[in-house]
Amino acid sequence: MSRAHTAAVLPKGSFSDEAAQYFLKDVPVELKYHKLIADVFKSTAKGDTDWSVVPIENTIDGSVSLHIDWLVHEVDLPIRAEWVFPVIQNLVGRQDELSDPGAGTWNPQRIVKVLSHPVAMAQCYEFLRARLPHAELETLASTAEAIRAVRDNPGRGWAAIGTHTAAEDCGLDLLEEAVTDHDNNYTRFLLVGNTPFEKAGASLRKTSILITLPEDYPGALHQVLSAFAWRRINLSKIESRPTKKKLGNYYFFIDIEMSLDTVLLPAAIAEIEAIGCQVRILGSYPSFSYE
Repeated sequence: MSRAHTAAVLPKGSFSDEAAQYFLKDVPVELKYHKLIADVFKSTAKGDTDWSVVPIENTIDGSVSLHIDWLVHEVDLPIRAEWVFPVIQNLVGRQDELSDPGAGTWNPQRIVKVLSHPVAMAQCYEFLRARLPHAELETLASTAEAIRAVRDNPGRGWAAIGTHTAAEDCGLDLLEEAVTDHDNNYTRFLLVGNTPFEKAGASLRKTSILITLPEDYPGALHQVLSAFAWRRINLSKIESRPTKKKLGNYYFFIDIEMSLDTVLLPAAIAEIEAIGCQVRILGSYPSFSYE
């Protein structure tokens, strides 16, 4: 990649921003920030950016269904890469404002409201219940927006849950680090777009497909799984989502730990199509683990 590319990402200081900067640090790329995930997708779909950075799955909360539906129903952008990034939530605010005179630490009773993204809030449920049960909880579009709201409203007893990066950018303090309820809180991100992507060091190659079963074929899902099973093809994920066309109609989103550039996988897909299933290839791409 000789020229500098562009990637659409959620707001500066968000976990998507941190994950993008980590993954793309060796790639000549300029990040373009957007408030909503819809605008991230649309930016790349319209050709304003080369790629979109999309959080797709979390250890604690599972799949991000809204983002999967955007990939399936709203845009036609192939998956170019995936990577896993640790999510470290922090309690952010003004130390001097939220501490008693002469005390060196923040006083929970001085916090009247905590702001964050709803997913981030859910990931810190036990911490909030134990330390700040009296505080009002308010959800915003991103953790970065929550931290900016705390910055812009001094003296009101507000705190936010979010990233170290956003806290530093806004000149706020880390009142308490790593406040998530589980230590193994990781998020899987996708890089999607029509521009090819190259990066060394992938741990494996994966393929994601979308399968719609024929309505008049009892046992079709069993046949689909059998096509992979007897070839010893490993499926790392299978998830059903509504087609949004008819009640009770679903498609199956499947992640396969194998490249499309093999003999076995195309043969399995051909067998599945032979029984009347519709198969859409969402991407065959490198997968990177966190180091």
